[in-house]
Amino acid sequence: MHSSHLLLEEPIRMASILEPSKSSFFPALTKIVGTLGPKSRSVEALSGCLKAGMSVARFDFSWGDADYHQETLDNLKIAVKSTRKLCAVMLDTVGPELQVINKTEKAITLKADGLVTLTPSQDQEASSEVLPINFNGLAKAVKKGDTIFVGQYLFTGSETTSVWLEVHEVKGDDVICLSRNAATLAGSLFTLHASQVHIDLPTLTEKDKEVISTWGVQNKIDFLSLSYCRHAEDVRQTRELLKKLGDLSQTQIFAKIENVEGLTHFDEILQEADGIILSRGNLGIDLPPEKVFLFQKAALYKCNMAGKPAVLTRVVDSMTDNLRPTRAEATDVANAVLDGSDAILLGAETLRGLYPVETISTVGRICAEAEKVFNQDLYFKKTVKYVGEPMTHLESIASSAVRAAIKVKASVIICFTSSGRAARLIAKYRPTMPVISVVIPRVKTNQLKWSFSGAFEARQSLVVRGLFPMLADPRHPAESTSATNESVLKVALDHGKQAGVIKSHDRVVVCQKVGDASVVKIIELED
Repeated sequence: MHSSHLLLEEPIRMASILEPSKSSFFPALTKIVGTLGPKSRSVEALSGCLKAGMSVARFDFSWGDADYHQETLDNLKIAVKSTRKLCAVMLDTVGPELQVINKTEKAITLKADGLVTLTPSQDQEASSEVLPINFNGLAKAVKKGDTIFVGQYLFTGSETTSVWLEVHEVKGDDVICLSRNAATLAGSLFTLHASQVHIDLPTLTEKDKEVISTWGVQNKIDFLSLSYCRHAEDVRQTRELLKKLGDLSQTQIFAKIENVEGLTHFDEILQEADGIILSRGNLGIDLPPEKVFLFQKAALYKCNMAGKPAVLTRVVDSMTDNLRPTRAEATDVANAVLDGSDAILLGAETLRGLYPVETISTVGRICAEAEKVFNQDLYFKKTVKYVGEPMTHLESIASSAVRAAIKVKASVIICFTSSGRAARLIAKYRPTMPVISVVIPRVKTNQLKWSFSGAFEARQSLVVRGLFPMLADPRHPAESTSATNESVLKVALDHGKQAGVIKSHDRVVVCQKVGDASVVKIIELED
């Protein structure tokens, strides 16, 4: 994977660009999160998605009930067993999402320069004159001239199913708007977004808490995507809730930055959260278009330096209806990788798109090409400089392992870990080769029964760029007192050989604990 590494800063022979890429067991180091829905919930479709490279499945509770999502998850478990591909589960909260309710589901046609009233009285029928919404505080939040966006749930931007409204006047609880464009709203649910307006609703709604404490606990979710995260306090409160739920105390919280409020408090949110999702759909409306790229680059840099996974959304919207992305989208995916994204999140493309498997596969191929020209040397120097001296013991080991692997042109790095922290630190330095993270289960007891930890930690590395987890057999100790106990290492090497990433005479860098010391060693494989 690392052998064909190019640098964009150096002259590239143009004809070489056309040379076909070598296929690899790991399609790309960058991970893909797929949102599951009508077009991606059968066992067959899910098996296709896993084989194409999806490693995290997102369940969005903005629509569909718990039973619907449970059925999808049960199908996913069958697909995971049959494909032998690990997949993590992400629950996405609704949060303070404003919605237009269209009970009749009849299409609504809005004319340009026409007037339409947004009203909190949900007993009214949606029409081209009146749109009932699920929030009675909108009239207090907006003023004349403000921009409001109404679109199909998971609107992609390439459809005519969204309308830009300008607030014309506020009348009691109603907001009368002028339609800036003609549009047809189809379906039962539309998302409403008031640009740069503070919505006085809790980030974690009562419905969210109920879903987390029932469906979330029952399925021991790996990640919680906290929608419309606006303050660090939002993350802290959510963490308190998860701790009370026992089984979810290990669930990682990914703060979803969707508006200017989240952007303003980004640094504090990043400190509290386990990872960040840049929700570019809503951010793209909240920010002036010319500022979107700047926020993306700055936010990804901050996540990279903090060693926390960053996930980017809304990259190939047009693939919801088309087999090929646009030129701008293909470039956008590559730039996301070069900017430092750990994972790409697909929304409408996999949820209701016509080509979920092809979309995952296309995005994976673009990511793999971009990884070949990622300037690891420059990135490494930047990260080391940012971390400063003296480094912590673990950070020093992690950076040394990556540096050694690049110097000796190792084919993989193998890291033994219990909590997953050591492997994540290695990934922070963005090695050009895959990192096989061997998770050593730890025995836990509640005085009534024994249980092993490890499965959570393994699945949670499925969102980190370059990390590929495998669960070790708990009978094989990794923290051996002598360096001769190689049983777990042999299993990891065999796994790498089967995967096709390790061959005879390859060099492999191993990071493990021997007694109290952390050791980085380089091994050369024989025939």
